[in-house]
Amino acid sequence: MKTAMTVIAAALLFTAPAWGGALTVTLQGVAHDQGGLRIGLYDRPETFRKEDKAVKVLDAAAKAGAVTVTFAELPPGRYAIMAYHDEDGDGGLDRFMGMIPTEGYALSNDPEVTGPPAFEECAFDVPAEGRALSLNLRY
Repeated sequence: MKTAMTVIAAALLFTAPAWGGALTVTLQGVAHDQGGLRIGLYDRPETFRKEDKAVKVLDAAAKAGAVTVTFAELPPGRYAIMAYHDEDGDGGLDRFMGMIPTEGYALSNDPEVTGPPAFEECAFDVPAEGRALSLNLRY
């Protein structure tokens, strides 16, 4: 019986997901305390920027200056972030003509974009021990 329990315990260890540390994200340059902040975490190019398909979306109260959020217990891997300041509180990133953001937004790696940002431009690795990032909001 003891051997069977050891085998089961060992099997569980080898099949358990490899959970990593936390990903701490600080949004710098929050203009004011109106509305809220939404931070989307993505792990695939085909779902990037599609908030309903994000790995996780965190909400935070807006506060002028810097705001920090934490994605806890992430498996190690490659991710990208798109965050925005939902200034009017309507639950989405407002855009002029459906394309140009009219509310503050931030992307991991802070790429210069002239069109929709690509996952690979924004992608970064989260190791097992976790990671911290700082992103600058653009208004």
